[in-house]
Amino acid sequence: MSGQPAGGGAVTPARHTAAVLDLVLPLECGGCGAPATRWCDTCARQFEVGPDQPRVVSPRIDPHVPVFALGRYAGARRRAIVAMKEHGRSDLIAPLARALALGVHRLLVWGMVQTPLTLVPAPTRRWAARRRGGDPVCRMAATAVARHPQITVIAALRMTASARDSVGLGTAARERNIAGRVRLRQRALPETGEVLLVDDIVTTGATARESVRVLRSAGLQVTGVLTLAAA
Repeated sequence: MSGQPAGGGAVTPARHTAAVLDLVLPLECGGCGAPATRWCDTCARQFEVGPDQPRVVSPRIDPHVPVFALGRYAGARRRAIVAMKEHGRSDLIAPLARALALGVHRLLVWGMVQTPLTLVPAPTRRWAARRRGGDPVCRMAATAVARHPQITVIAALRMTASARDSVGLGTAARERNIAGRVRLRQRALPETGEVLLVDDIVTTGATARESVRVLRSAGLQVTGVLTLAAA
């Protein structure tokens, strides 16, 4: 046998992944659950970046830099983010990365950030990254700016094992949970330029503030935070 599908095209890694997903997951939209598609046109339109987006939001804990969000953590946006992070929907990284890329582009056009620019994904717990098959926010950021020669992605932060899962914690508890538990990966620090912290969601702002504090303590110029959604 030739090892090619009946249509004659080569079996690419992307097509192989899609075939595996078809076997283990129902074919449904990651945003609304519509059958027979992984990402429907209606949900794609909800992730389009409008002329006034991303918008400045004010989390309860001030990170001391502007925080920008591309939308509210609700509806199809919420379901897609949860599916990507918690349900193994790695096929959603690409459409979410497109939204993030547009957000970065808009901040550049507005002059809110300058190149050379480094995107630093917010830290995640090592066990959570292992459970998810890698850090989806890091993969999303890398996909978003893969073709931009003056923007890099560096996983410069890590979360210590002593930090709890913050789901269900109030503002004060989240702040205590995160304080002192965000650490630098010393060999992965950007050398020059501005830094933009990126994440999927901003809730209380506790992780953003601690991350900004740690990056600035290393002498880095952190100019803002960009997220897909604000809760």
